[in-house]
Amino acid sequence: MALLEVKNLSKKINNNLAVEDVSFVQTELQKMAIVGATGSGKTTLLKMIGGLIQPDNGVILLSQQKVLGPDYKLLPGHEKIAYVSQYFELRSNYKVFERLEMANKMEEADAEHIYEVCKIQHLLKRRTDELSGGERQRIVLASLLTTKPSLLLLDEPFSNLDNIHKHIIKTVIHDIGEQLNTTCILVSHDATDVLSWADRIVVMHEGHIIQDDTTEKVYYYPFNEYAAALLGHYNMISEELAASLLSATGQKIIRPEQFIITNQEAGSITGIIIGIQFYGNYKIAIVKTAFQTIQVQLQQNAFIGDIVYIQLKEKYI
Repeated sequence: MALLEVKNLSKKINNNLAVEDVSFVQTELQKMAIVGATGSGKTTLLKMIGGLIQPDNGVILLSQQKVLGPDYKLLPGHEKIAYVSQYFELRSNYKVFERLEMANKMEEADAEHIYEVCKIQHLLKRRTDELSGGERQRIVLASLLTTKPSLLLLDEPFSNLDNIHKHIIKTVIHDIGEQLNTTCILVSHDATDVLSWADRIVVMHEGHIIQDDTTEKVYYYPFNEYAAALLGHYNMISEELAASLLSATGQKIIRPEQFIITNQEAGSITGIIIGIQFYGNYKIAIVKTAFQTIQVQLQQNAFIGDIVYIQLKEKYI
């Protein structure tokens, strides 16, 4: 069942088109990520969905009811849409539990469950000016969730966080969907942060949606080099290399893990490893072939100077 419908949405900011003719439908409980480079229109789109910016054209429907922009409401926003800005603030003269009590519209037990999911139980008696940025973010999130929203909008939730707090907020966002059954749209300029979470990825470029598909399809079959670069390491391969790899798909963008180093066989190409890059749980070999230099994710020990034979994995041929 469709929860959110966005129809032909457009917005100019300072006479420049920030969003142009954007349309999509989101179903209940679908985990949707909107990704794109800085300035691609992601935040403007998210704020229009939340009723915080007035669209120039188009319609937004939540549960088949029109979402009104600030031109038609005294206080901008929609009571069933919670928007968490990347520039969140907390008043500094309160204990955390006092700030939460002001927003809460739930029974105490239900609210406590939200505090548990957001991992803030140990913070309730602290003052709001005694918190780290990641802790403040989770308190703002919990506060909004206790208003019983139908849709949660997260604008760059991983920005300005260290790896410890980024890991925590990723766990919290996952649990919000799984335990609280809250539908969510997450905006990020770093699409690698959403790969393990999203069911669906929408790629934006210069105010337009250029690709909208399942996470796996957007990752392995990006629309263009811009979409590929957003999602991690990739190779833009030449026609000659594609032909040598016996690729029947005509695919020109290949991820490093789509290659395999194997014994010399038909359909393989020969290369020499000229560099190895370490990324913690995996390594990428820089391999020079007769056609071009490519990146190949290593599945076994290898060394600079090794002669190797490379194929596409069978599922990609």
